Amino acid sequence: MSQLFPAFADEVRHRIEALDRSAASGGLDAAIEILSSSLQRGGVIHAFGTGHSEAFAMEIAGRAGGFIPTHQIALRDLVLLGSRELAEMGRPEFERDHTVADELFDLYDIRQEDAFIIASNSGANGSTVGLALRAKAEGLPVIAVTSLEHSRAVETKHPSGKRLFEAADVVIDNLAPFGDATIEVADGLRAGAVSSITAAYIAQLLTLGTADRLRLDAELPPMYISANIPGGDQHNVGLQGRFGARILPYAHLDERSTR
Repeated sequence: MSQLFPAFADEVRHRIEALDRSAASGGLDAAIEILSSSLQRGGVIHAFGTGHSEAFAMEIAGRAGGFIPTHQIALRDLVLLGSRELAEMGRPEFERDHTVADELFDLYDIRQEDAFIIASNSGANGSTVGLALRAKAEGLPVIAVTSLEHSRAVETKHPSGKRLFEAADVVIDNLAPFGDATIEVADGLRAGAVSSITAAYIAQLLTLGTADRLRLDAELPPMYISANIPGGDQHNVGLQGRFGARILPYAHLDERSTR
C-alpha cells in the first residue's frame, strides 16, 4: 500500500470533520432556508457547475435520494437546446466566456420561486460568475460552493471584477486548498484533489438539511426514489410531471420545436 494513502485520508477526513462542525453550528442554515423556502413555494432548484464541478450539480439534481424539483444547468444545453455549434464545446475558453451565462439562463423556464446553487472551485470562470449575476439580477437567490482559499488568490475572468463568492447571497467554502491537490508526489507536482469529495458531501448535507426542514414543517419532501427498485419509476414520473420542462427540458425538445 502506498504511504500516500493514509496521508490523503487525513486530508479528506479533517475537511469532512470541519464541514460537520460548520453544519452543527449553523453554517449551512442560510442555504437550507433558501432551498426549503423555494421548494415550499413550488420552486425548482437550479444547479450549475462546469468541468469537475459538474459532478456537484449532478449530486443536487436528478439523483436517487435527491429532490425531484431540481434541474441541472449544463453548458452542453447551448448546443442541445440553443444555437451554439458542437465544436465550441471542446474549447477550454467556453466555460470562461461570460457571454454564455445569459444564453443559458434564457434557455429554461425559470420562475421567481426558484433558487440557484452554483459550484466552482476557482470561482473565477466567466460562465459561473455570469450566471450568478444574472440570477441575482432577476431577483433569485444564489448559493455558491467554492474554495475561498483558491478564489481569493486568483483574478476573475468576468468583466464585473467579481468572483463567485462575491456574486452570491450565501457562500459555502468547500475547504479545498489553492490548486485543489493536497499531496506532493514529486518536486512541484501534487495529487489528491479534494474539491469533488467535499462538494459532494456538502450537496448531501444540504439535501438532508432541507429534507429535515420540510419534515419539521409537516411537508413530505419531494424526493427521488431509485429507478432500480420496485415502484421507483412510477413514484418519480408522477412527481416529475408536475414540473415538466422546468426540470426535464430534454424530454420536451419535440414539443419546443413545434412552437
